[in-house]
Amino acid sequence: MTKPAAHARATLLLATTMLAPAAALAQPLPPEGELALEAIDVAGLKAGSARGDTVGYLTRRTASATRTDTPLINTPQSVTVVTQAQIRDQGFQSLTEAIRYVPGVIPHQGEGNRDDVVIRGQRSNADFYVNGIRDDVQYFRDLYNIERIEVLKGPNAMIFGRGGGGGVINRVLKEADGVPIREIVAQGGAFDNKRLALDIGDRFSDSAFFRLNGVVEDTGTYRDFGHIRRYGINPTGTLLLGPDTVLKLSYEYFHDDRVTDRGIPSQFGRPYRYRDNTRTFFGNPDLSYARVDAHIATATLDHRFDSGVQLHSQLRFADYDKFYQNVFPGSAVNAAGTSMTLSAYNNATPRTNYFSQNDFTYKFATGPLGHTLLGGFELGYQTGLAFRQDGFFATSGTQSLVVNPLSPVSRVPVNFRYNGGNNSRYDLGLAAAYVQDQVEIGPHLQLIGGLRYDHFDFAATDRGTRVTTARIDDLVSPRAGFVVKPWENLAFYGSYSVSYLPSSGDQFSSLTPGLSIAVPERFENREIGVKWDASPVLQLTAALYDLDRYNQRFADPNRPGYFLTTGQTNTKGAEIGANGFITDWWQIAGGYAFTDARIVSNFSSGSTVIRTGNTVALVPFNAITLWNKFAITPEFAVGVGVINQTHTFASSDNTVRLPSVTRFDLGLFYQVSEAVRAQVNIENLFDRRYIATADANNNITPGASRTVRVQVIARF
Repeated sequence: MTKPAAHARATLLLATTMLAPAAALAQPLPPEGELALEAIDVAGLKAGSARGDTVGYLTRRTASATRTDTPLINTPQSVTVVTQAQIRDQGFQSLTEAIRYVPGVIPHQGEGNRDDVVIRGQRSNADFYVNGIRDDVQYFRDLYNIERIEVLKGPNAMIFGRGGGGGVINRVLKEADGVPIREIVAQGGAFDNKRLALDIGDRFSDSAFFRLNGVVEDTGTYRDFGHIRRYGINPTGTLLLGPDTVLKLSYEYFHDDRVTDRGIPSQFGRPYRYRDNTRTFFGNPDLSYARVDAHIATATLDHRFDSGVQLHSQLRFADYDKFYQNVFPGSAVNAAGTSMTLSAYNNATPRTNYFSQNDFTYKFATGPLGHTLLGGFELGYQTGLAFRQDGFFATSGTQSLVVNPLSPVSRVPVNFRYNGGNNSRYDLGLAAAYVQDQVEIGPHLQLIGGLRYDHFDFAATDRGTRVTTARIDDLVSPRAGFVVKPWENLAFYGSYSVSYLPSSGDQFSSLTPGLSIAVPERFENREIGVKWDASPVLQLTAALYDLDRYNQRFADPNRPGYFLTTGQTNTKGAEIGANGFITDWWQIAGGYAFTDARIVSNFSSGSTVIRTGNTVALVPFNAITLWNKFAITPEFAVGVGVINQTHTFASSDNTVRLPSVTRFDLGLFYQVSEAVRAQVNIENLFDRRYIATADANNNITPGASRTVRVQVIARF
């Protein structure tokens, strides 16, 4: 790194964190993604500097879990961080693929049009965040501008507000830091994959920095008719307005256009297996597509007052224009194997978000007690449209079309029209206030306690009847935890937390009279665990938890359109995680999860009754995910990954069983020169047939066949 660049980085770190010792800042920054143990900033790691926060597959601290800059070993919660180095080495470009190696997280199909996950037995397509601010629209997120992905498990309402019952996923953006970077990443491979990403950053002066990330991709997929076109651009800027004030600006435009694919149907309680359906498309590919255009602008102000109070304020405007449509398997294949049905619908779900988030942090002491006091407030307004149309097939005039499963591609015209589903314009007003105290009682004991109040004011107007239905919820979410540290590098912790999900659900797209009187769902989590920094560059973690979900809704048989809120699930689990360097030539990331997610009280999902004792959909009892990278020579490295999980069920009615999965991935990395690295990634190395995920009993996604991708990373 040049002296001016080092000076710019040090100035920024001092202005934004005001915590890093000068000795740590003086350490040279190792090249990103090409790290040997002797080059690691061990001094920075020990000192807790921002420079030493992340190295290879290890991140040692984050502000996301507590809203304060806290080492992970001092955070009484399970947190898994997927670093940029790991994302790059594994060659994944989608969010749900990148988290496959996170213990306790299972990708959901998301109806082929959005990111969707199951965390600790709780499904969500809305618990996604960017730099701690809600990014809840249903779409596929790219990783071209991402520094790292943080998975915070367990209820997180104290920090993030409504939802987040099983956990949340927070993406941290790359930002202008004053360090010159000029990087091009070119990727190509199987299924006509073509992708180009750009990362350019520098400084106008010692107090003004800029960075530009961009991507364009045009690719097929392993599924017949599968195609993805997407592109995005994200310029960012940083202004050092003074020794105690930093202003950061960011704007992103992102476009994604793809074929929606709901997978294959079932037969005899298992995925339809008359032939290899890895590629076979069921439906009409000409009428199945999803499109989104996202505009996201953010301003972040960090300021330290003379009193020592630190302000972190974010203001975000985000506009999402999302539409999706699909023709998909609507039933199982009959016993004779001669027929099944297709169904169709579309959904327009545009949304505009306005958020203002403001944190005030103050460190002080009262006698022998050290305090990190957080107080803050959040204001938000979300408005949008939810408009669903059902598909009627021209040949039958009905909402279903009978086809032969041996010839399941249909070109029959479909007439989409409103048929009594969602057709509402909605408005949501948010106001929240929160307070938290992290207390250090000597070197061996830390306590954390916090409380958040959320005012949730939701109204939806049916565009046909012009009737407006509204509901107001005032929610109080507590958090409490402790950390016991017999030694500096070993911590035992316990925590208790509560989250709520209002009756309008994850996407709050509509509000019927029946929903307007339903109480919010409640998530209650108890967790104990241990974190051990086995070395400055290796962290091992383990956790046991018990998570209850109350007030789940099922249809009231005596009052059509209304609900009984007596549904309940319970998840008991154990997780083990490992991230970092085992030796100077061996890195690992991954772990093990035992998850027992059960239905405690009957409830219904549509016309299907979910019975007590059933296993929650897509949740395996045992799952092992482990990625290894071995440095064979200074220039050549090999990555080996394994994903193994026991059987799951496509739905919580447990009528369709999905087989166990074992998949191996391979990466080959070669440093051609100081500025150029080439890599080959092979997903599903042994070309095993497996089921990747599902949305329901007859929307089951086969895993990809052996997939080879080549990537060249050039810095200049």
